[in-house]
Amino acid sequence: MRRGLAVAAVLAATAVAGCGAEEDLVVAGTAPAAPYDGPLYVPAQELDEDSARAVRVGSGAAGRALECHGEIYSGGGSEPWSKGDGGSTAEGGLEAYFEIEQPDVPRSGYRVEREERGRVLFSYDVDGRTKVAVIVAKDREDRPGWGPETSASCDPAELPESFTATKEYEIWTDKDGHRVPTTEISSSVGAAHCDWQKAHFLELGAHQDRKLYARDPDGVLEPAMLNAAYDGDVPMPDDAHDTGYRLGDRRLWLTEDTSTAYVRTADGVEAWPRVKDGVACK
Repeated sequence: MRRGLAVAAVLAATAVAGCGAEEDLVVAGTAPAAPYDGPLYVPAQELDEDSARAVRVGSGAAGRALECHGEIYSGGGSEPWSKGDGGSTAEGGLEAYFEIEQPDVPRSGYRVEREERGRVLFSYDVDGRTKVAVIVAKDREDRPGWGPETSASCDPAELPESFTATKEYEIWTDKDGHRVPTTEISSSVGAAHCDWQKAHFLELGAHQDRKLYARDPDGVLEPAMLNAAYDGDVPMPDDAHDTGYRLGDRRLWLTEDTSTAYVRTADGVEAWPRVKDGVACK
């Protein structure tokens, strides 16, 4: 169901809604200027490809209800469930969505956007635009009671900072301070179950163009994983250029061959080597 970081996905009535535990799952909210008026049922199709298009067609009507600034980030249809797992009301169906699917989205502030013949569209809005959409349906085949039919969400960078700050992925900004989609650049601490938590990973691009780099000052990664060794103190190459990407005091620079990511900090320049293709934490 999910696209995003290889190493390491909100429904609010207002732009400031986040993931606070004391907020209501469903709120009255304010209808957007242009509410979704399309069908609440569109057959979800599985495409054998890794692309935003595949996520979009695999998320049925929920994907159509999104109002992302960029590409759709995650989405899909539901798995079957047993009697008693579904809800007795549409709101109970939304609760079942979180219990069954365990999505990486905020768990409060959803608004009823549409109701139609046994289906309800719940929306999580940021600045009046739908960033997460969940369509719950009643008594579908192998899905007794109310529960999720399709769901979809925009990139985490389009969700409130109050929510994303609680997650493992890190949201970079451009030179003007705008949040950059995680499908363009993202980073995270290494996975603890692989004993990589002292390493840091940086991912650029997505799909076939994806490039992964690593910061490994403690040498927790196998040398064979990397195309070179990490170096925490190097001169900036003459042909390197500032990408404009920022995360705290980190500034990302690249050269034409992109074999190494150069990260400038207040203490100097670090050389993050590229991780070889196919390497992943198991």
